[in-house]
Amino acid sequence: MKILIVEDDFASRKFMMDYMSKYGECDGTVDGSEAVEAFMMAREDDEPYDLICLDIMMPSMDGYQVLKAIRDIEKEEGVSSKDQAKIIMMTALSEEKNVKKAFEMGCSVYCAKPVDVNKLTSAMKKLGVL
Repeated sequence: MKILIVEDDFASRKFMMDYMSKYGECDGTVDGSEAVEAFMMAREDDEPYDLICLDIMMPSMDGYQVLKAIRDIEKEEGVSSKDQAKIIMMTALSEEKNVKKAFEMGCSVYCAKPVDVNKLTSAMKKLGVL
């Protein structure tokens, strides 16, 4: 499995990279612009990401903007919904309006911070990536 970790906080990114590396090849980016670039490069190389762990609060582009950009690219390229990248939105923003917005925009799972690895693993199983 190919995984993209999008997290501007170094400690959180390192934790996620270390944890997720047991499930697949991980790449990490520090902001939304880098994430979209990495996503496009992976698609161009015909090695798309299977799973993207996406922070919401980031500089340059927030997670919602990244989510929209990724879903727009997939739509443009005719990627079927079953072949789309699975996207786990990760944030301390747990208000209902934020959760609803993320799902309306096409996220697969919404995961509150601090990340509970048991819940994350369970969510990955439900998504069919484990």
